[in-house]
Amino acid sequence: MIQEKYSKIESLAVDIGFQAAPLDPSILQADQRVREMCAENRCRKYDASWSCPPACGPLDVLSQKMHSYSDGILLTSVIPIDGDYDLDGIRKGEILHKKNFDTLVRQTRILFSNCMPLGAGSCSRCVKCTYPDAPCRFPDKLYPSMEACGLFVSRVCDQCGLKYNNGPGTITFVSLILF
Repeated sequence: MIQEKYSKIESLAVDIGFQAAPLDPSILQADQRVREMCAENRCRKYDASWSCPPACGPLDVLSQKMHSYSDGILLTSVIPIDGDYDLDGIRKGEILHKKNFDTLVRQTRILFSNCMPLGAGSCSRCVKCTYPDAPCRFPDKLYPSMEACGLFVSRVCDQCGLKYNNGPGTITFVSLILF
């Protein structure tokens, strides 16, 4: 039954435009070093977003939750850009990936209501996040980033057989869903 549902999710993911691979949650290793990189706050979302640390929860709790699932799917979007400094192309690619991911999460929740989506980077739905002053405006669309869960994204891609570095003129966005 799970395999049949996985096949439906994978087929939809590919139709949407993702590259997809099955993911065994047991390979996911929450690493404190990733959280330490988050705390360096280069993206300016640390302690500023419900989807990022510390608001998304302690690493050990997230790790335990990830390992409570039996299956998953890893998803990548490979976006063409005009060089490393094509910030407009990178931003448009991020928006497209997140929009497609939201669509897939909605469909996955029909089959697996208790799935655990992990997004690419911080949530960007609101111009200004309500954290920490008020609850999230969209709690049903809130999911932590893979990095917030302590995952080395490139390592997860390698373990699942999907390329993270797709060469010059591209950027890769990665998300996953556990079910």
